[in-house]
Amino acid sequence: MATQSLLEPPLEFRDDRRPTPSAQVQGSATSTEAAVSAPRLLRVGLMGFGRTGRDVAKLLLADPSMCLEWVVRKSDTLEHRSVPEFLGVRSNEPGVIHAASLISAGELLSRFPVDVIIDFSSESGLDYYGDAAAARGIAIVTAISRYTDAKQRQLERLARDTRVLWSPNITLGINFMLLAAQTLQRIAPGVDIQIVEEHFREKPEVSGTALRLARALDMPDDAVHVIRAGGIIGVHEVLFGFPAQTVRLRHEAISREAFGNGAMFAARHVVDRHNGLYRMEDLLLPYFADNGRAGVRHEQRRGGVRGRLASRLRAVARRLD
Repeated sequence: MATQSLLEPPLEFRDDRRPTPSAQVQGSATSTEAAVSAPRLLRVGLMGFGRTGRDVAKLLLADPSMCLEWVVRKSDTLEHRSVPEFLGVRSNEPGVIHAASLISAGELLSRFPVDVIIDFSSESGLDYYGDAAAARGIAIVTAISRYTDAKQRQLERLARDTRVLWSPNITLGINFMLLAAQTLQRIAPGVDIQIVEEHFREKPEVSGTALRLARALDMPDDAVHVIRAGGIIGVHEVLFGFPAQTVRLRHEAISREAFGNGAMFAARHVVDRHNGLYRMEDLLLPYFADNGRAGVRHEQRRGGVRGRLASRLRAVARRLD
């Protein structure tokens, strides 16, 4: 049986608008395996070409299931340059760099259509492409760390016409940690919890990821402990203090490629869903089910993956005590 890539959703969750591949293919198992191993090519537009944006671009160029059509940045110094050429990467993908000031999003998307836009620019980037993307039904994956309340309402409005995923920290590890922390808190609601975040010395604001963790655990924003030192890319830790034991959930970003891997995972999973506003945890929950597709169907009958996972962890906690 072909090995399933982490960038591909489980069969039962590949597309919630069409029958699953198992329902479509009645005969050969080989046909199903071919459908799993060869996902359709996704045309991607990338907003932002800073340090993280360039790392994301390299990953997109290296992934045969995605095609980097273009990059938009504020400056016009690299206008019409090729991303593969600029990064020194061998690729036949277009990856043309455009300046936001020299071409409108409407013209860009009409001339160079894409299936999904991945945004690593800034909060204001949404004003450039949001309406044009939603009008064309183009999926949006935004990894901007913080949005104002007004911008969050804008995301909700855009999500009426297309698929929008926003994650302040789009790494797979952080979002797994969020789900695990919520589950442990449900198992032991009275446990002491502390959140610590560490970043490079120049980062002025509290990490949006840490604030997201705090709110998910019903803690105030000022409960986050902040450390600034050197060139730390990003460390987040949730500490659970029990009377006789301590549990630490810790995530450290070793490279900015972690954000690119998460964004590509999100793009592959959200592009064929119904219109709406999604979080990364919405995409990860199916992976908490075991026993393959039969396990997923069983969970749907029993009331969801979270309930089963919580039940199992309660049993583990009883054994530990």
